[in-house]
Amino acid sequence: MGRDTIADIITSIRNADMDRKVTVRIASTNITENIVKILLREGFIETRPGLRIYSNYQRIPRILGGMGIVILSTSRGIMTDREARLERIGGEILCYIWGVLPGMKEQKWIHEGLITESLPNGMFRVRLDNENMILGYVSGKIRRSFIRILPGDRVKIEVSRYDSTKGRIIYRIRNKDSNN
Repeated sequence: MGRDTIADIITSIRNADMDRKVTVRIASTNITENIVKILLREGFIETRPGLRIYSNYQRIPRILGGMGIVILSTSRGIMTDREARLERIGGEILCYIWGVLPGMKEQKWIHEGLITESLPNGMFRVRLDNENMILGYVSGKIRRSFIRILPGDRVKIEVSRYDSTKGRIIYRIRNKDSNN
């Protein structure tokens, strides 16, 4: 039974990242060099190794709506899904890559909004200042401190860049006319 060098590379990098190691030693081949170049350029570490899929350029999957990448082996070398679509060529899907750069937190946007409706289980419908309606939920210090949030309150809400339809309420903005 042969070795899956691509899975070994990705697994070595993932294990080193989980152990917070600064360096990783892997065998040097043309394939590993090209994959490492793509990983350095794109900055993502996570994969599903061992799955062999061949795809034409129109059917290459989009990972997290374009937030992740697919690394392919094509007739013109190893490249990302974006490059393969631009060159209109398909190939063997080597791995899927997504995640947050090591040592970095997921990027989130903070918006201000108005609570328009109270829903069950600490959920609220929030109209943001840009007029978008999203689902807000209470967690963290606000939930632990039993801070009461009612329709009509202004709040700060933290929204993930991956799902802009819901967010975490992180702060209730005090009304100027009330003593609370």
